[in-house]
Amino acid sequence: MKNSIEKFSKKISSIIQKISIKEKKKINIIAKKLVESYIEGGSVYVFGTGHNHCIAEESLHRSGAFAGAIPILDKRIDFTLGITKASKYERDSRLAKDILEKYTFTNKDSIIIFSNSGINQLSIEVAKILKKKNLFIISVTSKLYSDSLTKNLKLKLYYYCDIFIDNYSPVGDTLLKNNNFGITSSSTIAGIFILNALWMQMSQLLKKQNPYPFFKSSNLPGSKKHNTLLEKKFRIRNNLLK
Repeated sequence: MKNSIEKFSKKISSIIQKISIKEKKKINIIAKKLVESYIEGGSVYVFGTGHNHCIAEESLHRSGAFAGAIPILDKRIDFTLGITKASKYERDSRLAKDILEKYTFTNKDSIIIFSNSGINQLSIEVAKILKKKNLFIISVTSKLYSDSLTKNLKLKLYYYCDIFIDNYSPVGDTLLKNNNFGITSSSTIAGIFILNALWMQMSQLLKKQNPYPFFKSSNLPGSKKHNTLLEKKFRIRNNLLK
């Protein structure tokens, strides 16, 4: 077949390799900043709309994930209410204030905002509001895609961030073509890879922390004691751990 599983594998592997090489310095800088903030009492918030909402969910109580991560979740921006409403809400900047009011932020906190196109108004407004609260703002986006959609910097998420990681997804977020249609996406795979790369780098800098702030799989022997300690510590700020 012209477009085989092997071809998709090569395409997605190429993107991950590109991130590993070209974004390594930024990933290390961000990991160091997040560790410093954590030691000072800060939390890492994770936000995304639509399909990026699942990356925020991935940060919650995941095996091997940083326990200080707090996903910003809302039914209006996942697909619970249907794709039509989700698509509408992610383009409505007025929703940002209402979503963020459910959380208590400090100037020691950071947020990672996932937005592949980088132009959805809700994500931009979240960045703008939290920037005024002096959070460290990180975005994960496709610069190529974002730049292809508008030349106006003020309409792009990365303009409002302290630093951004390029996920190198192509315009339209598809890697292969069949019948003149783009098939297979890359941004979610790339985003979750970047999230875990940050956890990996942070874990090396937090080796001496007790309890070690990374969750174990709930199915492993002895994990309950460790995870319970982390849940007790972090549920003070993360209601989802209750």
